[in-house]
Amino acid sequence: MNIFRLAGDMTHLISILVLLLKIYATKSCSGISLKTQELYTIVFLARYLDLFTEFISVYNTIMKIVFIVSTLAIVWCMRFHRTVKRSYDRELDTFRHWILIAASFVLALLIHEKFTFLEVFWSFSIYLEAVAILPQLVLLQRSGNVDNLTGQYVFFLGAYRSFYILNWIYRYFTEPHFSRWISCISGLVQTALYADFFYYYFISWKNNAKLQLPA
Repeated sequence: MNIFRLAGDMTHLISILVLLLKIYATKSCSGISLKTQELYTIVFLARYLDLFTEFISVYNTIMKIVFIVSTLAIVWCMRFHRTVKRSYDRELDTFRHWILIAASFVLALLIHEKFTFLEVFWSFSIYLEAVAILPQLVLLQRSGNVDNLTGQYVFFLGAYRSFYILNWIYRYFTEPHFSRWISCISGLVQTALYADFFYYYFISWKNNAKLQLPA
């Protein structure tokens, strides 16, 4: 554990709390991609299979459970909550996310650090997380205007990955056998996907204006 990883975990947690706040306070999921939330659910379920085989720390275990349960709660609300599901932008959220799932799994079978069940699914979760935000970004571009809570959700999600890149750089220089190169490369790809959003987020913040993305 180091300050960069802690900051990454906290911003990731904040992003989920912001999204839950939006859903439960407004009883609306407008502007939120169900496809992205389903992808993140798969990411966490695949990555945290070691919950049943390995204990690292109480903190680590609690965070894994929180991420799994919270994303499942978001997906449930968007699919089954009587009021929330009515606001789902089904016509805009049409990204074929199954392609991302299939491509990530094939890549995990081909490129991994060790050919074991847990390592292949860990690699799969890393590859899938790198592109999981794509349906959300596409939905926001199609809708144009982005409400405040949705914008903050995506911002904190991007900040989480940026902090994790700093975490990997720190570990590379301080740990003699750090070799999670799959995480590093995938993290750089994921951060690059946020670059356009961060630019318009900064412009809206600077001008104290509503966040708008180009169609």
